[in-house]
Amino acid sequence: MRRKPKYLLASLIVGYVITGVAWAAGDEGFYKGKTLRLIVAFAPGGGFDTYSRAIGRHMSKHIPGNPSVIVENMTGAGGFIHANYMYRQAKPDGLTLGNNIGGLILQQIMGAKGADFDGKNFEFIGAPSIDNPVCVLTKASGITSVDQWFAAKQPVKLGGVGAGGTASDVARAVQAALKLPIRVVEPYKGTAEIKLSAESGELDGGCWAWESMKTMWPGALKEGDVKVVLMVMPKKHPELPNVPLAIDYAKTDDARRILKYAVHDIATLTRIYFVSPATPKDRVEILRKAFADTLKDPEFLADAKKSKLDIEAVAGEELQRLVQDLYKIDPSTLARLKEVLLPK
Repeated sequence: MRRKPKYLLASLIVGYVITGVAWAAGDEGFYKGKTLRLIVAFAPGGGFDTYSRAIGRHMSKHIPGNPSVIVENMTGAGGFIHANYMYRQAKPDGLTLGNNIGGLILQQIMGAKGADFDGKNFEFIGAPSIDNPVCVLTKASGITSVDQWFAAKQPVKLGGVGAGGTASDVARAVQAALKLPIRVVEPYKGTAEIKLSAESGELDGGCWAWESMKTMWPGALKEGDVKVVLMVMPKKHPELPNVPLAIDYAKTDDARRILKYAVHDIATLTRIYFVSPATPKDRVEILRKAFADTLKDPEFLADAKKSKLDIEAVAGEELQRLVQDLYKIDPSTLARLKEVLLPK
C-alpha cells in the first residue's frame, strides 16, 4: 500500500512528458513557416524600437518551429492607436506581439479618451527591463540643477508623446507633485523626435527612462550639452549617484501618492510585451518562455550590451499581477491621478 503513491507519481510524470511532447510538436506545427509580427507603438530610433529590434533578432530560435520575426511600427495618439489595434483587430492567434507603454493601462482605468481597450484582458508576455525615469535638460535651457529649475521665470518646455506615455506622464506628475514650472509640449511620435526637437532648441528637454536616454544621447551627456537634473524613482540609480530624487522634494502626502502611482509603480510596466485577449493559453506560454529565454541568450545579451540596453527581465506572470493590482486603486486616489494625468 505504501508503494502505490510512488507508482502513481511515476505514471503522472510519464503522462506529463507525453503531453509535453505532443504539445511542443503541435505548436511547432503551428509556428513552422509562419511569421511573428512584433509591432512597436513608437517611432523607429527610440528606446522601445531599439529594444524590440534587438529582441526580434534573436527570439525566433527560442520559439518551436522557428517562425520569422519582423518588427513593425504603429505610431500615433501616444500609443492608443497601437493598443486599440492589439485589442480590437489583431488576431488572437499568437502571431502578433505588441510592445507598448504600461502607462496606457492606468490611462484606460482613469477613463482616457481614445482608450478602446481593457488592459486587464491582455495576455502579458514579459518586459526586458525596469525603467528609471529621469528629467534631462539641454545646456541651452540654462538650467543645470533643480534649484535653478524652481527659480525659472518661464515654464520649462518638455516634450511628450501624449497621455499615457512616459515622457508626458512623468513631466505632469513632477509638475503636480513638486510645483516645478513645466509646460508639456505634445504630441511627438516618440522620444527620438523629442530628442531632435530639444537639439534644435524647440524644447528644453524631456523626462523618460535613463536606460533609453543614455543610449540615445551618449555624446551630448558626456559633453554636457544635456544634463540629468532629476530622477523620478524611490531610490537612486548606481550610475547617477549625484542626481537628486523627486520624492525628496515632495512635501505632502498628495505629492508622494502622485509620484508613487503615476511613476514609481508604473516603471516596472513601462516596456510591456503582450498579445491580444483570447490568445490560446498554450501559445501564450510558448511566447512567455521564448521571451524569457531570449533575454538570457548569450548572443542576445552581447547584442544588447553593444546597443547599451539594460536588461532586467520581468516575467509575464508578474506583469499580469501588477496590472490586476492597478484596477484596485481606491476611487479618491484615482480621481486625483486623473486630474493630473488627464488635463482638460
